[in-house]
Amino acid sequence: MSCCRAILAAVTVGVGCLARGEGKASQVAAPKIPAREMNLADCGGVGNGVQSNTEAFAKAFAALSERGGGRLTVPPGIWLTGPIKLRSNINLHLERGALIKFSGDYRLYPLTVIDRQGEKEVDSVSPISGEELENVAITGSGIIDGGGDAWRPVKKGKLTEDEWKALTKSGGVVDEKGGVWYPSKAALDGDNAVAELKTRGSLNVDDYRPFQEALRPKMLRLIGCRKVLLEGVTFQNPPNWTMNPSLCEDVSILNVTVHNSPAAQNSDALDLESCRRAIIRGCIFDTGDDGICIKSGKDAAGRRIGMPTEDVLIEDCTVYHAHGGFTIGSEMSGGVRNVRVNNCTFMGTNIGLRFKSRRGRGGVVEEIYVSNILMVDISHAAISFNFSYGDKSSGEEPDAATDTKIQPITEGTPKFRDIHIENVICRGAGSAIVLEGLPEMPLRGITLKNVSITAEKGAIVKDVENVSFENVRVENKTGEMLTSSRVKNSKLDLVK
Repeated sequence: MSCCRAILAAVTVGVGCLARGEGKASQVAAPKIPAREMNLADCGGVGNGVQSNTEAFAKAFAALSERGGGRLTVPPGIWLTGPIKLRSNINLHLERGALIKFSGDYRLYPLTVIDRQGEKEVDSVSPISGEELENVAITGSGIIDGGGDAWRPVKKGKLTEDEWKALTKSGGVVDEKGGVWYPSKAALDGDNAVAELKTRGSLNVDDYRPFQEALRPKMLRLIGCRKVLLEGVTFQNPPNWTMNPSLCEDVSILNVTVHNSPAAQNSDALDLESCRRAIIRGCIFDTGDDGICIKSGKDAAGRRIGMPTEDVLIEDCTVYHAHGGFTIGSEMSGGVRNVRVNNCTFMGTNIGLRFKSRRGRGGVVEEIYVSNILMVDISHAAISFNFSYGDKSSGEEPDAATDTKIQPITEGTPKFRDIHIENVICRGAGSAIVLEGLPEMPLRGITLKNVSITAEKGAIVKDVENVSFENVRVENKTGEMLTSSRVKNSKLDLVK
């Protein structure tokens, strides 16, 4: 059959409304996809889980693109494939029962130079990618599996004894010193080698080729795209971050599920990076790293690009296992502003509301509004501001004290201000609240209102200015209810 079969099938997408402050609104523009459809099976695709469909996907996308776009339907089946490059004006639509399974053979994902507005790096091609596209969508009820277990290292401490034994018997190599399993010796050796090459600034892909297995790609990477919709699908098993829209505008992520192993290294569910106008609504995330994460570039490169993530609405989302339920940072060097988080639930995350950075990042985070948050079984802090990210303390003890020595204020000094958190209930946390700025740059303009937390330890507030607690209740089992130091012009009343 021809893969050019067209049918009259209207494509509908949602439009989100964003709140700025308490009233002003702006719109998230939805993609417009032509009412034309092709079926992957009509383009030579075979959904038996054995035959590769890389060519069939490429052929179908090309044929639809030549006709101005439309919907590429993936019917029920297991569709084994290599990397997929998205195109403008096309909706990749997975019917219920459709599983796109990306091969774990790293040789299918060639090394390439990723260019983000002049900031370049060598990386493996992502399973799904798109650059400078407009009107692009992935929708439906199917599942997309990134084949990431063939790439990722695994820390022994994240598995049971039986799971660790089974993993090590399956092959690969173990770094006994660090207690980490790697899929291969090349992957183990590649970590340090790749870091050294990046430090040298090498953009020669041949330099990286012997260590490609250590260059784990983001599963879905979109750069510089406009009018993006992800709706209804399930993403799982990424080599690295799961969804990474970067430098994009008008991004809608609706009713998406991310289902990753809690042991999956660097498997952030969503990293929204330097994007303008976005809505994340009705999503369910369960992962091995941060859940909903807002970023805007790292250090000098992020500051040079200077594109903040701004005008973002996040609502009605649930996060299960994750390092942070809602996170800003630590790569926030381009700034973050006007973000509203409403009606979200975090169950079993390490940290609930997580704000992280460190000296050298720079950037300004401001106009953040968080309301109506429910949390249970939070192993570390319910609310955490940590500016020692990357130190040992940041990963395992987020309430550990930061460096007390005052450093010069530079363009690399991060600034967090004008952040408002209200109507929060947390039942069961390691620590209640951690607000720690830097000695040279206090947290400023932070308000907590109508907050109730039960925790093992109480609240720590340090290096802050103009912080206000209103109707904040902390019920802690050990230590002081509140420990504070270097606090200026603040009201830290706790309800007993």
